[in-house]
Amino acid sequence: MRIAIIDGYTDEPAGLGVPPYLDIYARYVAGAAELGGADEIHYFTIDQLRADWINSLKRLSSYNILVVIAGVTTPGKYLGGAPVELDEILDLGRIEGPIKVLGGPVAKFGYGIVGGSIAVPPSKFRKYYDIVVSGDVDLVIYRLLKEGLGKVSPSETHRDFKLVDEFAWRGAKIVIQHPNYGRNLIVELETYRSCPRYLSGGCSFCTTVAYGPVVTRSIEGIVREVEALYKAGVVHFRLGRQADFYTYMARDTGREEFPRPNPSAIEKLLVGIRNAAPDLKTLHIDNVNPGTVARWKAESIEITKLLVKYGTPGNVAAMGIETADPRVVKINNLKVYPEEALDAIEIFTKYGSERGYNGMPYLLAGVNFVAGLPGETAETYRLNIEFLKQILERGLLVRRVNIRQVLVFPTSRLWPMARKVMYKLRQHRKYFLQFKKWTREVFDREMLRRIVPRGTILREVYTEVHYHGGTYARQIGSYPLLVYIPTRLQLGRFINVVVIDHGSRSVLALPYPVSINTAEKRVLKHLPGLSREKLDIVLKKRPFKSLEEVKAAVGEGEFLNYVSL
Repeated sequence: MRIAIIDGYTDEPAGLGVPPYLDIYARYVAGAAELGGADEIHYFTIDQLRADWINSLKRLSSYNILVVIAGVTTPGKYLGGAPVELDEILDLGRIEGPIKVLGGPVAKFGYGIVGGSIAVPPSKFRKYYDIVVSGDVDLVIYRLLKEGLGKVSPSETHRDFKLVDEFAWRGAKIVIQHPNYGRNLIVELETYRSCPRYLSGGCSFCTTVAYGPVVTRSIEGIVREVEALYKAGVVHFRLGRQADFYTYMARDTGREEFPRPNPSAIEKLLVGIRNAAPDLKTLHIDNVNPGTVARWKAESIEITKLLVKYGTPGNVAAMGIETADPRVVKINNLKVYPEEALDAIEIFTKYGSERGYNGMPYLLAGVNFVAGLPGETAETYRLNIEFLKQILERGLLVRRVNIRQVLVFPTSRLWPMARKVMYKLRQHRKYFLQFKKWTREVFDREMLRRIVPRGTILREVYTEVHYHGGTYARQIGSYPLLVYIPTRLQLGRFINVVVIDHGSRSVLALPYPVSINTAEKRVLKHLPGLSREKLDIVLKKRPFKSLEEVKAAVGEGEFLNYVSL
């Protein structure tokens, strides 16, 4: 029995699986397949298949079962890979021979790839795939192997994490087949499913509440999986598979939509992970509900301190604020009002902004906005700008601002009014673009100047792709800062850089220290304090034998802080 798992990448409010991130789906399916008796389990990313698409489709026809994982419900821009396209999903479904299974968000919620659009419903894929899984794809694969195709229910879901924990540690070794393995691979860990606000229906646009009541995973199960992943060679982890990390094992979950956080349970989890992976390099989180932080300040401060203590720097608590318009908050049953959101950002600024060994603050808030929600007017966008201005005026810190247009899925409460939502988006497009432009050109640049001032040394930055004459690089973690280096460096290397200038969503940096004797002119010209005249002198007189010789040739300058021979 040979099984091929095709990772078309996933991106959800709770969970990211676009490289270098690896989400839970493929790992759980691999573990389920092993427990179910499969002889061979092979993992492929959609980008690997694209390299030779026609021949890849032919090779996949030799497998007994083909599992396609896909689904983007919170679209973004990706540096490490491109999510599977609709035509590719259909091509994979046309392969003759294997039993074809479609799983992940695309099978549960539908296909969407850009904001400001209506998703393609899952029913589209039923004539191409033998099973379109609206439940848990790992459980379906397990049943398929154990009981046969006729006994499988596509909607079957786990009632608890007992089998999940078994699948997770067995499937951990699939990481060695990932193309980013041994380089910059970061693995998502699941702590619980759904959202505590399931009780009130959650946010109008959200798909997370469609998972039903909250089901919490045990500390022991998570730690056992970490141990297996660490043994397999994983050193970068993100606790990203939950709606709000601060409510893991929270008191009154299932009775209150903003349950009281449980810092002691979170400490046990973090300590357990640290013990299971003693030399890990990254331990980050993803989602935090700003409403939780605003309502339970003492507990949230305690958890923030724990993340600084046991986590690693560069961490981001992504907060879905969505809008600064109170009217839109009320109409869409959103999490938090503007003043409460500012209170939450203040807590992260106060307790998480200490700078760590890699040059980044330990834990800052990230802010998410969603455009196109019912109740929006032109005034909404003005209020959004005023909200960000208050952050600047109060001296608060925000690691990044994510602005996206709503993507409407069949399972969300917006589905019946999908066309009306799209009409409003087009009507307000001018205001949306003005808000986005102001945020990128004014807010982002100023915020980056505050978070990583010129001269900041960023350590362990991984070179990912070439762009024109330069190189894009990032540290590993949650929403890592994009670094542009104005020279083509060897890819797949970890280097240190010094921040020189600030863009809207990235920084300009140079390899640190800059070799005054060998660096290209395109690099040297960015050194602060090295004028064009001084640069010409350096180029004519190098190689230098000492920095004193450099000073004698061109005099003192800030550039001397960043150079070596």
